[in-house]
Amino acid sequence: MPLHADPWPLVFKEDFSKGLENWQPTDQKKWKIITVEDSQVYELLGKSNYKPPHRSPHSISLRKDVLVGSFELTARIQTTQTTRGHRDLCFFFNYQGPAKFYYVHLGEKPDPHSSQIFVVNDAPRAALTKSKTGIPWKDGTWHQIKIVRDVKSGRIDIYFDDMKKPAKSVVDKTFTWGQIGIGSFD
Repeated sequence: MPLHADPWPLVFKEDFSKGLENWQPTDQKKWKIITVEDSQVYELLGKSNYKPPHRSPHSISLRKDVLVGSFELTARIQTTQTTRGHRDLCFFFNYQGPAKFYYVHLGEKPDPHSSQIFVVNDAPRAALTKSKTGIPWKDGTWHQIKIVRDVKSGRIDIYFDDMKKPAKSVVDKTFTWGQIGIGSFD
């Protein structure tokens, strides 16, 4: 049974054909639009020159002018980092400011600081999950991600390639609205 009976309205669809005008990165010099397989792709070029107020990701790009509570986000993603423990991609949601947000760290190897769902709430990141499973990144491969956030129940489900079974799940009601974004820890 789905978390929500009726489909949520489409808030935005992004193909990056308008460049970066819809995005607010922590360091504009570290992000660019490139063409891959006849599609526009948003690429992070390296660690951003940004120091967050608390221990949390450095490279963040937030969608401008869109605030969401409950939502479903789907994307086609790829990491070009080489295989290493904290090879990652992060998604941010219910982002209310640099010291108040959730993020999922899609790390290859799980540990207390990798491959978990985190909350930043006026303090260094805190893991909400204790996942023992990493993300099976494959070099040169596009993957599917789906994030489902239901603020009424507090449920957060993260799907990676398998859209029927969440790879990570947690219930938390700390934040119920905010921006969404993409990035990397470092």
